[in-house]
Amino acid sequence: MHRSYQPLKPVTNRFLQQRWDQNDYDNHRRKVNTALPVVDNKGTKTPAHIQLKLKKIQLQDERLSIIDRDNRLLASKLAAIVRSQGLVDHHNHYHLRSLNADKRREELLLVSRQNQDIYHRITARQSEYRRQLWLDDWERTERRRDDISRYPPGLAQKQRSHRKVKFAAVDSSERSTSCSTTDTDRTDRET
Repeated sequence: MHRSYQPLKPVTNRFLQQRWDQNDYDNHRRKVNTALPVVDNKGTKTPAHIQLKLKKIQLQDERLSIIDRDNRLLASKLAAIVRSQGLVDHHNHYHLRSLNADKRREELLLVSRQNQDIYHRITARQSEYRRQLWLDDWERTERRRDDISRYPPGLAQKQRSHRKVKFAAVDSSERSTSCSTTDTDRTDRET
């Protein structure tokens, strides 16, 4: 392929024609780059009050002003502490006192007075139970039982067997005997 310019139409001077064609091509490329579209596809413009939210900015400014004020107060308190060399007033010159203490004391006295009254009434009261009547009634019941029973009252004790019980461990006083008698036998011997 050769490097020389080949025009499309017959020309008298090829170099001039090349220059003119190049100039036309550059104008064409510039016009294409600067050409505007026929159809507007950009959409509607966003309103300014939506783009710039003034209320949000106002709330942020108020919040920042509150933070600044608190920071200044804190800084002034810290400066006062530094100036006073850290002295702290920690003495309380007042006594804790309940506002309800008098009422509670009165209620406690009332309850204790009522309890003492109840105690005195209980201790002063005589018993309504008559123990002597109960004993008399029991004696009558025993007499009736003895009268109704088939055998006399002392016979059952006399008929008990006189068993001998062997113990594994025996006292030193009873070592001489290998067996011992029951409690009923001992009571019979003593009487």
